[in-house]
Amino acid sequence: MSQGDHRADRQGDGLLGTLLKGAAAGAAAMWVLDRVDWAMWDAEASETRAQTRRARPGGLDPAHVAANRIAGAMGRELNPPQPHPAGLALHYSFGMVPTLAYAVLRHRHPAVAAGGGTLWGLAMTLIEDEGINPALGLAAPPQHYPWQDHARSVVAHAVLGAVAEGVLRALDGPPGRPRRLVAP
Repeated sequence: MSQGDHRADRQGDGLLGTLLKGAAAGAAAMWVLDRVDWAMWDAEASETRAQTRRARPGGLDPAHVAANRIAGAMGRELNPPQPHPAGLALHYSFGMVPTLAYAVLRHRHPAVAAGGGTLWGLAMTLIEDEGINPALGLAAPPQHYPWQDHARSVVAHAVLGAVAEGVLRALDGPPGRPRRLVAP
């Protein structure tokens, strides 16, 4: 048994259990991220919010831009274009998929969990919000957004990482006595 396999076994779950934990942590972390993000959004000046809306493609958040594009490619139209269940599902998947990777990597490469998950969350800000979303046209280039939008993203994603790590630790159980989600 390799050292990585031994570590995963010591955690008690194997890949399937770790992915189940990651899905639960991702859903919880996204729910909290939304509350933090919305609270900060509501506290912003109306002109700042208007500037963010003007910068967004079609005035939509990245998940809803993607959902509307997918619907359009299938000859459909989302009504309303935002909020829509398809956009909300994509929004959650944008946070949950990286959290699945985080759940797997945090035991195999402990440095990934540095900062109690906050560094992972901050990396997601840079990778998704500042990189992938603009590159795919799901968001405008970063310089088109007000600084408050970037600050809100940094805080919300740091919280995402911390909540994901907290949920994963709770699901892992105490050190030396891990909980198993699936039978070995």
